Amino acid sequence: MSKIKILQGNCIDKIKELEGNSIDCVVTSPPYWGLRDYGTGTWIGGDKNCPHKRLTKISKDTKTGHAGMFKKGNVVGDAIYKNYCPECGAKRKDEQLGLEETYQEHIQNIVELFRAIKPKLKDSATVWLNYGDSYAATVNGTKVKDIENDDRGFVDKPFSTIQGSIKPKDLVMIPNRIAIALQDDGWWIRSEIIWHKPNPMPESVRDRPTSCHEKIWLITKSKKYYYDADAIKEQASGRIAGNKKPQKGTDQKFSETKQGLLKAQQKPYYFKNKRNVWTITTKPCKEAHFATFPKDLIEPCIKAGCPEGGIVLDPFGGSGTTGIVAALNNRNAILIELNQNYIDIANKRIEKEVGLFI
Repeated sequence: MSKIKILQGNCIDKIKELEGNSIDCVVTSPPYWGLRDYGTGTWIGGDKNCPHKRLTKISKDTKTGHAGMFKKGNVVGDAIYKNYCPECGAKRKDEQLGLEETYQEHIQNIVELFRAIKPKLKDSATVWLNYGDSYAATVNGTKVKDIENDDRGFVDKPFSTIQGSIKPKDLVMIPNRIAIALQDDGWWIRSEIIWHKPNPMPESVRDRPTSCHEKIWLITKSKKYYYDADAIKEQASGRIAGNKKPQKGTDQKFSETKQGLLKAQQKPYYFKNKRNVWTITTKPCKEAHFATFPKDLIEPCIKAGCPEGGIVLDPFGGSGTTGIVAALNNRNAILIELNQNYIDIANKRIEKEVGLFI
């Protein structure tokens, strides 16, 4: 019987507690840089009665820190999203990935995470890393009072991602930068998979195509690794070029005879190796944020990259979808999540859909 274990805390700290050479597969989607503050931080020191504002007004020519535009009534000004309160000096401690001041720091934290994961992986292990790109922009159209107060649930685009060589409206290219950094750190980048979304988030842009995809990197620690191509092969009609002996099956169709009886007709079909463009619709989870991992996206990663009975790790467990898919496909799972609210959601979903815990 498959089992799911959920660990609460910092992902690197919890990964260090895992047994070495024990993980068969990693499937994960870390928080994207500058996309969302999930409100996991706490304030240390300062005045406990202070509302702890995080936005500080600055001059328009300032180019350091998290500079971005905000609106308050008819007034437009600049702001910096800080990790300390300018009113009382309290410092904010937040272990959430994605809130680093620069994308370089964010990428380095991803590299450090993978360094912590590597000794826990079997030599045959695979890693499937989902990461979506974004365009450099200022603070999202969130009310200032909702950004500067500490009692918010989460904030979209909490700071400007315009900095250094990243100009306004630039494609930041974080997924590619991460892949190159991991490759430079000794990992094998085996495949770049395009997750095509038929129902992407709407965009009002008119000077570029609408974004409708994210990337999944297939990454390994060794030259040889476990990969079950047959488990995720695709159906194709007719003989496939290059396949001398294609695997063959049948689709049964029925036609009506002159006597009014139904006669079965066998139509042959063939299989081909799964391509690296996966068309999968996004499916919201009403209990969690809208960035929930689709089950259909996780399933081929687990089927191809983890043997039955193996262990799947997700360092950013979120609402538990990776664990659910692993259990439904006869794999075990270890999920790590910083936010207790999402652990509560994951526990409810797993109990309802699977009912398996360690």
